[in-house]
Parts: sequence; C-alpha cells; structure tokens
Amino acid sequence: MATSWMKRLRVAACALFLVAAAACAQQSETPGPSGESVGPNAETEVLTIESANGPVRFNVEIADDENERQHGLMYRSPLPDDRGMLFHFQEPEHASFWMRNTPSSLDIIFIGVDGRILNIAERTTPYSEAPIPATGLTRGVLEIRAGRAAELGIRAGDRVRHRIFPG
Repeated sequence: MATSWMKRLRVAACALFLVAAAACAQQSETPGPSGESVGPNAETEVLTIESANGPVRFNVEIADDENERQHGLMYRSPLPDDRGMLFHFQEPEHASFWMRNTPSSLDIIFIGVDGRILNIAERTTPYSEAPIPATGLTRGVLEIRAGRAAELGIRAGDRVRHRIFPG
C-alpha cells in the first residue's frame, strides 16, 4: 500500500514539474532587473548603420541606466537577425564588456561620441568574463547576433544613426 502511494506521489511530482517547465518555456518576456519587460516583446527603437553595402536597420532595446546596462542580454536566447540591444552612456566612457551569464555569442559594436563605429568584437565567447574593450571613448555599444556584422559588411568607421548620436 505504501508503495502504491509513493508511486502516485512521484507521478504527481513529475507532472507538476512538466507543467511548470512548459509554462516557463512559453514565457515570451523576461522581467528585467527593475521589473521592466525585456525580450522578444520589449519596446524597441530603430537604429540604422550606414555601411558600404547600404543602410542596415536593427530594432534595438535600449539599456540606458546602470541596472539595464549591467543586465544586458544575460540569460537571453539568441537574437533574431534584425534585433539588438543598444547600451547608451549619457557620459562618454572607455567601455569594456564581458559575456558573463550570456549564453549566446554576440558581435559587440563600440560606437564613438560622433556616432562612428570604433571597433567590433566579433563572435564573442558565451559566458566568458574576459574583458572586451572599446578602442576609444564610447557613447554607445550595440550587441547583435554573432556573425551578423560580417554578414552585413558592417565595419569600423561606419556611421550609426540613432537619436543618441549627433548628426
């Protein structure tokens, strides 16, 4: 009799686990560090890069406060080809990034005060804590899917058009 009761308890526990796992998998948004919505349904803005191959547009989430910049794309699934995250520094700085708790490889594009790309760290290593530095003073940093910059011909010196960059 005790064996039958324990068997039913195990089956119920497994069923409860499967229901919880399915609910987590169906979640389309992830709460950010301040409870804001981030992820596939987060609010985005259009950013354009003027490359030698012509203009390239991305829909970007904006990380413009310290909490958002610290969280970035941690714990997130791979980005679609047309999505990215733009880190906005109100005061220009010598930015350095890492990939802590970031499961997907990214291209990290460092953008100078004048809106031109300073350097690109291509195909960064997931979960790495190695510093990835800008080569100069940055106003913003754009993270996109790994390999996307090369696919689109995005290079250092290209101009980025977005409200946070002048001209």
